[in-house]
Amino acid sequence: MRNTAKITTAVLAAGALTLGLSACGADSSDTDGPLIVAASPVPHAEILNFVKDNLAKKEGLDLEVKEFTDYVTPNTATQDGSVGANYFQNKPYLDDFNKKNGTDIVPVVTVHLEPLGLYSHKVKKAEDLKSGATVAIPNDTVNEARALKLLAANGLITLKAGVGNEATPSDVTKNPKNLTFKELEAAQTPRSLDDVDAAVVNGNYAIESDLKPAKDALVLESPKNNPYGNFLAVKKGQEDDPRVKKLAKLLTSPEVKKFIQDKYAGSVIASF
Repeated sequence: MRNTAKITTAVLAAGALTLGLSACGADSSDTDGPLIVAASPVPHAEILNFVKDNLAKKEGLDLEVKEFTDYVTPNTATQDGSVGANYFQNKPYLDDFNKKNGTDIVPVVTVHLEPLGLYSHKVKKAEDLKSGATVAIPNDTVNEARALKLLAANGLITLKAGVGNEATPSDVTKNPKNLTFKELEAAQTPRSLDDVDAAVVNGNYAIESDLKPAKDALVLESPKNNPYGNFLAVKKGQEDDPRVKKLAKLLTSPEVKKFIQDKYAGSVIASF
C-alpha cells in the first residue's frame, strides 16, 4: 500500500495528459503514421533522438519522441494507445507495474544499463558514512529493493536471505552504521543530496543532475549478470508492428552502441 496514493494520482494525471495527446490526432495503432515513443529525457530520449536524426530516415521510420519525467505515465500512455511504445524501464519494474495496474506491456529489445549508484556531497567513500547517517532511496517497489541490494553488496547493510524485488528497509537484518532510510520518489533522490548524508540515485536521474556515475558514485552497480537493463516496450500484441521492428533493429545497431559509448563514457552501458 506504500505507493497506492502516489500511483493513483499519477494515473489520473496521466489520463489527462494522454487525452491531450489523443486530441492532437496521434493514433499509435495506425502503422502508416509516426511511431510515438514515450521516454525519460536522459538517456532514453537522447538515444531515440540520435536514431531519429541519423538512422530512421534511411530505414523508412517516422519516429516521434515524447519525453516524460516520471515512471508511471509512459506505461499508462502505452497501455491506452496514446503512444505506440516506451523506452525507460527494466524488467523487474515492468513486472511489478503490470501486476499492480492490470496492464499488459511487454519488452521488445534490451538496449542499455544505467548503473544505480550511491552518491554523497558529504563523504568521499561509502565507509566514511557516520553512524546514524541518513540515506535517501527510491520509494517505488523495485528501485527501493535495488537500492538496498546495492548497499548490501557493498557491506553497508545485510538483507534477509532470499529477499527479492520487493525488499524494504524492514528486510534489513544487520545495519552496523545504524543508517536511516529516507524514501523518496526516484526523481527526487539527486535533489536531496544537500539534505541527506548520501542518496541512491537511478542512472538517468544522476546524469540529468550532472552527476557522472562512472566517476562520482561512491559505489556503483556491477553490469555483470544485471537484470536491470532498459528496453523498448509495447502493449502486448504490438510487437509485430513493422515500425516497432525497425526501431528495435536501429536501437541495437553498431551506430547506437558507439553513440552510447562516446556520449556517456561508462555512465550508460550498451546491453547488446
